Amino acid sequence: MRHIKPIQSKDIHLAEYDDVIDVRSPLEFAEDNLPGSINLPVLSNSEREEVGTIYKQMSPFEARRRGAALVSHNIAEHLNNYFFEKEKDYSPLIYCWRGGERSRSIATILESIGWKPVLLEGGYQAYRKHIVESFDKLLQNNFHFKIISGLTGSGKTKLLKQLNECGMQIINLEGLAAHRGSALGEETSIEQPSQKKFERLLYEKILSFSIDQPIFLESESSRIGNLQIPSNFWTIMKSSPVLEINVDRKYRVDFLLREYPHFTESPDLLKSKLEKIKHLKIDSVFNTWISMVEENNHEGFVHSILKDHYDAAYLSSRRKTYSREPDHTFSLNEINDQSLNQLAKEIAGSLSS
Repeated sequence: MRHIKPIQSKDIHLAEYDDVIDVRSPLEFAEDNLPGSINLPVLSNSEREEVGTIYKQMSPFEARRRGAALVSHNIAEHLNNYFFEKEKDYSPLIYCWRGGERSRSIATILESIGWKPVLLEGGYQAYRKHIVESFDKLLQNNFHFKIISGLTGSGKTKLLKQLNECGMQIINLEGLAAHRGSALGEETSIEQPSQKKFERLLYEKILSFSIDQPIFLESESSRIGNLQIPSNFWTIMKSSPVLEINVDRKYRVDFLLREYPHFTESPDLLKSKLEKIKHLKIDSVFNTWISMVEENNHEGFVHSILKDHYDAAYLSSRRKTYSREPDHTFSLNEINDQSLNQLAKEIAGSLSS
């Protein structure tokens, strides 16, 4: 019987393996995982909690005995289902939290069958440490960020997508964070990723870029919903050149009404979100917003919340965040795919002129 091969995080090339298998519990897997990995837990969420309780309240021996029975049962299930038709030369990368008993237990059985499992040394914990250290080193390479700035509703995120279609490198931080970056920006259909997963996705994104070309990002605060932009990344953003987009408020109102239909369709949802910023406004202003929402005066509400809240807040935040005045200013008379595509081409063209 051959020795099961261990590999360090810095040496892994995920494409070399037939599968990347995370054997941790579903909750651990959901927090973050290696790119492209599948979850074949050897302990469920409740089973992991049960074993942990036995360890604390009874003894390590009793916990190991109970854990072994549960792990054996779950591995048998995976053998009968997921692994049943794997070919003889099947070679997966397997990991758990610290590269300990959970991953080794399933790797040992797969190896005894004749397959070629590889263990990630130190497990996810070591991989996470590798990501953090690699990200720090990567950001020392003097990437050229360019910040797209503009008042709320200026179409900045859609402009990023148009820049990408023009061949520019872009990072959609709000897309990675699954949040549109304001009190009303929470996505209704998906949850935000964990902080660990957000940082990994950001690292993988910038790792794919050329250092010789600029990277466009939208102006943000240091937090996007519940997530924090990594401090070293944020430091670079704050000192980067700013491209300002000017759009008249009436066009921004029209754009936001198209972008947030779930609020106009659900007044109660909108009112619940507004409660998050109630403490920032005087009662008369807040009560006017609530009245407009209840009367389905959507256009009046959006115009008011931009004028009386978002525009001033955005300008104040930008002045505090970015150390320089905008390097270029561009104006839009309307916000649609055509106008944003034309602006993206203008910005791309200005880089080569």
